[in-house]
Amino acid sequence: MKKLIHPEYPYSTISCACGNTAITRTTRGDFSVDVCGACHPFYTGKQKVMDAAGRVDRFNKRFEKIGAKKV
Repeated sequence: MKKLIHPEYPYSTISCACGNTAITRTTRGDFSVDVCGACHPFYTGKQKVMDAAGRVDRFNKRFEKIGAKKV
């Protein structure tokens, strides 16, 4: 590697709103995030089930007029 052309790459702490912290190296420095792997609903299994049937019905209702004209 060439000398004096690469940025500093110090250790930094990433802290989550839930209190979880991670130590890594970055050029950005210390920062905080809203959601991490320890508290994200997808990884914890506490995600909400969306009303997929309602979305499908809304989609079909919106586009049934267009489908009827083509046939």
